[in-house]
Amino acid sequence: MTPAILLMGPTASGKSAIALELAQLLPVEIVSVDSAQIYRGMDIGTAKPDAAARARVAHHLVDLIDPDQSYSAARFRADALAAIAGVRSRGRIPLLVGGTMLYFKALREGLSRLPQADARLRKELDERAAVAGWPALHAELAGVDPGTAARLSTTDSQRIQRALEVFHISGTPLSALQGARQSADAPDFVAIALVPSDRAELHRRIAERFDAMLARGLVEEVRTLRQSFSLTASMPSMRCVGYRQIWDVLEGAQTPRDLRERGIAATRQLAKRQLTWLRSMQAQTFDCLAPGLLRQIAELVDAHASRVPS
Repeated sequence: MTPAILLMGPTASGKSAIALELAQLLPVEIVSVDSAQIYRGMDIGTAKPDAAARARVAHHLVDLIDPDQSYSAARFRADALAAIAGVRSRGRIPLLVGGTMLYFKALREGLSRLPQADARLRKELDERAAVAGWPALHAELAGVDPGTAARLSTTDSQRIQRALEVFHISGTPLSALQGARQSADAPDFVAIALVPSDRAELHRRIAERFDAMLARGLVEEVRTLRQSFSLTASMPSMRCVGYRQIWDVLEGAQTPRDLRERGIAATRQLAKRQLTWLRSMQAQTFDCLAPGLLRQIAELVDAHASRVPS
C-alpha cells in the first residue's frame, strides 16, 4: 500500500506552495494538518487555500466546523485516517500538509488516555487567569506537574489550562498520562520536515506574510466573525496567531498601532515552537530555502510511491 506523505514545517516555510506544485507532478490529494484551517470563515489569517487551488487539487479537512465549535486531536486523527483511506481508494497518494505538530504526533503515535474537557473547570481557570495572569497559573502547574511546566511558556494559556484541567480531573500529572498511549493503528508514513537554514530569512517571510494578510483584510475578517458567531477570547479559534492579536485590538485592550509588530512577534514564536517539535520528530529534513527543493521532494515521494503497490 502506498505510504502517506507527511510534509511538515514551520509557518511561512512554503509547505502549501510545495504541496500544490507536487500535485502538478504526482497523483496526490492534500490532507490539511492545520488546527486553524478547520474553521469556516477563517480564511485570510490561516492562509487557507483559495477556491482556485481547491478546484485544481482535492483538499481534505478544511472548513470542517464553525469558529464557535470545538475540535480535538482525537477527532483529527479519526478524520485524517478516514481521509487517507479515501485517497488511497482512488489510487492516489495522500499528502498530509501543515504545521500543527500535535496532530502529526497523534497521527503517528496514537493518543494519550486523557480525560475529556470540562467546560466548567476551564471557565474557572480562565477567570482565575484573568485576575492573576497565566504566569501565576504556570507557577501552580509547576508545583503539581513540573515536567509539563518546564516545556511550556509562562504565557501558553491553552496548554497551561489543559494541563491543570487534566490534573484537577484525574489527580495525575499530564506528563505521566502522556506516557500511556493507545495503539497507533496508523498507516505507513514518509515524513518530510522543511527546516530553514537561515532563520532571518524565515523571519522576513513571516513579516511579509502577515503584512499581506493585513492588506487582504484580516482585521475585517475577525470583525465579521465576531458579528456572526458568539465568540470569546478563550475559544481555540480566537487563540490562533493573528486572530488573538486582532481580538485584543477590537476589544480595546491593545492599540492598532502595535498590531503589526505583535502579530509578527507571535508568528515568530509559533514558528519557534514548531521547529522545536520538529527536532523531536523523526523525519527526512530538507532546507526550505534551498534551490531545487521541489525536485528533491518529488523524487523522494515518487520513489516511495513506486516502491509499494497501491
